[in-house]
Amino acid sequence: MGTPDILKTMGQNKTARQIMVGFAAETENIIANAKKKLENKNLDFIVANDVTMEGAGFASDTNIVTFISRSGEIESLPKMSKQDVAAAILDKVAALL
Repeated sequence: MGTPDILKTMGQNKTARQIMVGFAAETENIIANAKKKLENKNLDFIVANDVTMEGAGFASDTNIVTFISRSGEIESLPKMSKQDVAAAILDKVAALL
């Protein structure tokens, strides 16, 4: 049967007071694939990144991400430390509260 999609299950049971954020580590069609995940999992926004870019992904201390909101707003951030990416995510969540 496969592994259950925990984020999708949480998104299906999300209340109006919850903010749901997802992540999309992609190698192609980054924005389109991330938008699909955003909708399918009922997220408020998704953090997408192209893991093939230098300075981004798993084996790096930095990352290059794009925020895509439910309203369709796309915000591309420059390469920054993963700690700064985390702070930007928290700022985005705080703005939605």
